[in-house]
Amino acid sequence: MLPRPNDSHKGNYGHLLLVCGSNAYSGAAVLATGAALKSGCGLVTLHSCARALQATVNKYPSAMLSEDPAGHFSVVPERLERFSAIAVGPGLGQDPETMAALKELMGAAKSAGIPMVLDADALNLIAANFRLSRLIPDGSVLTPHPGELKRLEESGAFADDGPCLEDIGWVLVKKGWHTRITTASGEAYVNTTGNAGMAKGGSGDVLTGLIGGLLARGYRALDAALLGVWIHGFAGDRLSEECTPEAYSSLDLIEALYKGFKELY
Repeated sequence: MLPRPNDSHKGNYGHLLLVCGSNAYSGAAVLATGAALKSGCGLVTLHSCARALQATVNKYPSAMLSEDPAGHFSVVPERLERFSAIAVGPGLGQDPETMAALKELMGAAKSAGIPMVLDADALNLIAANFRLSRLIPDGSVLTPHPGELKRLEESGAFADDGPCLEDIGWVLVKKGWHTRITTASGEAYVNTTGNAGMAKGGSGDVLTGLIGGLLARGYRALDAALLGVWIHGFAGDRLSEECTPEAYSSLDLIEALYKGFKELY
């Protein structure tokens, strides 16, 4: 675990930008933001539509807000250099304006050297336009579930006319039972935490926010992925013991993340 000196302040622990949610999927923004706020990073800003921002601030008032004028992601926030990491995808939707905004966001992040966590509809939009994969910044983390990974592979995002797998600087988190974490250099890890009680809507949104916060906090991509996946699964394991695998939600998962941190400490 990275140190946390007593004389430090919030500016020492990074600033995460979350680009999540839309009118149809405002809950995804709430879940990703809540997990990011439990990650240890210093500041969290959510960029989303007004409906998602209102839902989020009602639950998590310590998040900062950046309003998109549309009901979906349509404009890139100003002054991206403020942020030490960006997490994008949960609840985003696939509006044509969102495709254009994602391309602009990824290009700006790559130019500025800001690592990203790409999940959910961000990955689906990349699969729909595989050339976007060339804009993924080094030090980023991709978190597909099996369906999203299949779409990426079928799109050509990993083909020779996309970025070569040996040349990329990403970490790939293949979500599922015994989640696999792999790097371009050939390192491969299998996570040992987690259970079927986590097979519920929103669990992935929580993971995105958590890994994004760890990346903003200062962990390199591989460490953020490994820590995030393990802590996320450990929280689910404890909840399954306490509540049964059936009777807890993704919101409960956020509130149990501290159990994984406490175990590591």
